[in-house]
Amino acid sequence: VQLQASGGGSVQPGGSLKLSCVPSRSIFSINVMGWFRQAPGKQRELVARITDTLITNFGDSVKGRFTISRNSAKNTVYLQMNSLKPEDTAVYYCNAVIGDSGFWGQGTLVTVSS
Repeated sequence: VQLQASGGGSVQPGGSLKLSCVPSRSIFSINVMGWFRQAPGKQRELVARITDTLITNFGDSVKGRFTISRNSAKNTVYLQMNSLKPEDTAVYYCNAVIGDSGFWGQGTLVTVSS
């Protein structure tokens, strides 16, 4: 399964972006969908994830600014990013857990700069 992420780009501090991720083919059930990010020289970290029962988890640095949602019928997950800061600059990776397997998207670059 390939995950196709979109929506990255450049934005000024305080701005907003919305990321989307969809599998390359229809999947009957995806347990967890989420987003991780990796900034240059840093480890990949959790941004947000959402289960099939709509339980959500967020990284501490994005709580209150980012929201995650999913359209289970379309197997799509969205990440709404508001009040973006320069430290949010990173490559954002979509992740999906299907059964016992994890899958990653190719990454989409988000740059927050004035």
